[in-house]
Amino acid sequence: MLSRHARLLPEEDPLVDWIVTAIERTGYLGVFLLMLIDNIFPPIPSEVIMPLAGFAAARGQLSLVGVFLAGTAGSLCGALLWYGVGCWLGRERLRRFTARHGRWLTLSPAEVDRAGTWFAQRGGVTVLVGRVIPGVRSLISVPAGVAGMPLTPFLAYSALGTVVWTGLLTGAGYGLGENYRLVGRFVEPIGNGVLILAMLLYLYRVATFERGSDARG
Repeated sequence: MLSRHARLLPEEDPLVDWIVTAIERTGYLGVFLLMLIDNIFPPIPSEVIMPLAGFAAARGQLSLVGVFLAGTAGSLCGALLWYGVGCWLGRERLRRFTARHGRWLTLSPAEVDRAGTWFAQRGGVTVLVGRVIPGVRSLISVPAGVAGMPLTPFLAYSALGTVVWTGLLTGAGYGLGENYRLVGRFVEPIGNGVLILAMLLYLYRVATFERGSDARG
């Protein structure tokens, strides 16, 4: 059983046990749903899901290609969900909101316009890079949707970044076998560092935000 071998590792983790059970019981559907959830609720970490699924493939319990496709599809569906949220919000609605409450978003209407221009010119590369950065990959779809990035290029660049991310994680789990959790131990500090830097930047911008700037634009 996959769970028996997973528990040979020195640390017990209820979240990992739950992921193990989900993949054991539901196979490719479980991988798909877990990666979908990872993009909606990041504490369900892809750096555990995909290496574990790769380990299952190495043991012959799942197909390596099937695991990769299921994980990629789930991740893309999650990205599309956030893209839809961004499209629903839209640039004009966000501009109106920042005109009133810009301090708490640390954005002014003018900065919303500049972000829209940035995505119009460099949106593809931004999405591609964002999809492979822990702590960023789940939410990069929102500004793409807000900026009105067309669906086809969004899907293309998001898919490319997702293929790289899921491919690396799945391959690492396949190669490392029972040591698949080493992937998470390497990736998790990077994600935590990104989140800490983002929080510090947010607090700095809140503290230094010009009161008059949130009404401009």
